[in-house]
Amino acid sequence: MYLAEAAGTALLVWLGLSLVIVFFGEGSALRAWLPSNALRRVLTGGCFGSVGALIAISPLGRISGAHINPAVSLAFWLEGKLAWRDLLGYVLAQLLGAVIGAIPLLLWGSMGRSIHYAITQSGPGVSVAIAFGGEVVATLSLVLAIFITASHEQTRRFTPWTIPPLFAWLNYWEAPLSGASANPARSLGPAVISDIWSEWWLYAIAPLLGAMLAVILLRINLLGSHRVTVARVAGHDH
Repeated sequence: MYLAEAAGTALLVWLGLSLVIVFFGEGSALRAWLPSNALRRVLTGGCFGSVGALIAISPLGRISGAHINPAVSLAFWLEGKLAWRDLLGYVLAQLLGAVIGAIPLLLWGSMGRSIHYAITQSGPGVSVAIAFGGEVVATLSLVLAIFITASHEQTRRFTPWTIPPLFAWLNYWEAPLSGASANPARSLGPAVISDIWSEWWLYAIAPLLGAMLAVILLRINLLGSHRVTVARVAGHDH
């Protein structure tokens, strides 16, 4: 499970952030063809989410559930669906996978360097407090989308496919604030290879807080009764 989680996170960082570089890196032909920043944000978010969805339905996802995000694993642990040893194993695997997956981003050369290999930072003129709040809300939305669809037999199989439209929406409104990471591992990878750590604490803490708030909302049934029964949604039959 841990190896699958590391491999899935590595793929998410490598392929997902390569898409970010292609859409936003200086010298990219796609950036020139699509001058609308807002449109590129929507498309990038949808493509990034699609990478995550494909990992979730792949053999890797059937082994580990493809959390590929420490905040998601934390939420499953808070719900009592993941042992603390597995939480630790998943998170360490995700962080290691993120660093491994970021290394191939160096091959993008100057195009990758122009946006610091898709590092997440608060936007120009955006306060740290606003960026922090944006990450909390983004992760809250992600965990709620996963848990609400995964809680019911009729919708469970569609859970991975909630992620592409969700990230298209998040990338549209929240990316200008903080980069719409919602994933400490996703932010760690490019921070390591670019050696830019000035705001990484924000991306380590805010998503975890967002995941905790999502579980609290579900526990008090504010959004109705949605309680997950397994931590490996894609492989729940195994």
